[in-house]
Amino acid sequence: MNNIPVVKIGIVGVSRDCFPASLTLDRRKALVNAYAAKYNAADIYECPITIIESETDMVNALKDVKAAGCNALCVFLGNFGPEISETMLAKYFDGPVMFCAAAEETQTNLKGGRGDAYCGMLNASYNLALRNVKAYIPDEPVGDAEDLADRIHEFLPIARVAIGLNNLKIISFGPRPSNFLACNAPIKQLYNLNVEIEEESELDLYESYTKHADDERIASVIEDMSNEMGYTEANRPAMLPKLAQYELTLLDWAESHKGCKEYVALTTKCWPAFQDMFRFVPCYVNSRLMKRGIPVSCEVDIYGTLSEYIGLCLSQDEVTLLDINNSVPKDMYKESIEGKFAYNWKFSDTFMGFHCGNTCSNKLTNPHLAYQAIMANTHPKEWCDGTIEGDIVPGDITFYRLQSTADNKLRAYVAQGEVLPVATRSFGSIGVFAIPEMGRFYRHWLIEKNFPHHGAVMFGHYGKVLYDTLKFIGVPVDEIGYNHPAGDRYADENPFA
Repeated sequence: MNNIPVVKIGIVGVSRDCFPASLTLDRRKALVNAYAAKYNAADIYECPITIIESETDMVNALKDVKAAGCNALCVFLGNFGPEISETMLAKYFDGPVMFCAAAEETQTNLKGGRGDAYCGMLNASYNLALRNVKAYIPDEPVGDAEDLADRIHEFLPIARVAIGLNNLKIISFGPRPSNFLACNAPIKQLYNLNVEIEEESELDLYESYTKHADDERIASVIEDMSNEMGYTEANRPAMLPKLAQYELTLLDWAESHKGCKEYVALTTKCWPAFQDMFRFVPCYVNSRLMKRGIPVSCEVDIYGTLSEYIGLCLSQDEVTLLDINNSVPKDMYKESIEGKFAYNWKFSDTFMGFHCGNTCSNKLTNPHLAYQAIMANTHPKEWCDGTIEGDIVPGDITFYRLQSTADNKLRAYVAQGEVLPVATRSFGSIGVFAIPEMGRFYRHWLIEKNFPHHGAVMFGHYGKVLYDTLKFIGVPVDEIGYNHPAGDRYADENPFA
């Protein structure tokens, strides 16, 4: 995936001049060695400059980490630390910054070898606030070398999202389908996140598509599609040339329209006029671009594709966008779910996540190409080819979304759960999902806070790092919802229910 940042964290040790600088030097070296022993040493760079009470040293450190190609920074308090210089370093560094501090090593060295960084972190946080500098401070910011190596590694995906959003352009082809205001997308919050938006019409897209009709690369894309889906030359679906032409159209548009940004995400109006003009549905192509690290959300869902991109940066794995779609039939629950799993899922914990067919083939069981059954109710069936179907692979998931509300506020939700190994007996890209206390979460956060029906899905449990990421990029903590456990009331939940 070449559409997400590669993060290199510069580790800068800071020292207050009335404390021995050797404390920071030795502790910084131990931290770097601990990280290299546990993780990829290429993630980090040890800045050789130790900052004391000097703005000059701060400037030199900035020059050094920039020359080393660092796009993120860890300010490490090896002792109490110089609150002015260290916070100026965070202020003037162009990228995400975290702060952490060294714990004392041993009871036998609490006179000449005591660093007081536990105290210094308080002053650092206070001075950051005075300067209006946003820095990431982990839940446990003070620790020994092994502890802080873990904290820096936890910062890595957060930094990846921050850098990615700062260099992201979303290209949308719209407008939204009629009677589909659920994907309303006030764009002010995109600019607040430093995300650029380019809004085009589906007519622009169609014009570009027609100009790719004789593209000499189409044959190789058809071959790649056939290899992915297991087709031979004899049984290739007739739709593949159109899908290949469309894929090249999107890729060329994304590359030529990035402008000043480095990364790109897309969203398209995929019905109903799409079928009238293109004579296929774009779902499978959307899934293939996701495999390349380029999210393409359905139905001009701008905040849907933004959410997908965040998940892509966090997990470094394919994500998908699904409707929180339909309830699980009670007979399916009784037959296939009740009492059959280690966690005793309640009926109200379950639902089905579905989209017409935008999920990557490697995230589906028995993936196959088909026609889009819903669109076939209003269009000729042969115009609706191009969706990818299959039950979503069972396993841990994180269901989430970042949204701008109608009154231009950032709001989000995060919930961890599972895709159950239960046959859906349905169509599209679809799975039986289970999230603890989903029924209450659905009513008292998703409905109460006016979220649309689209949610993004990461394949794995990423709730902790996603929650920290949302806070870091500026979502107010009281606007980040999660599935409250039983007994933990939502604000609007009836206490007598």
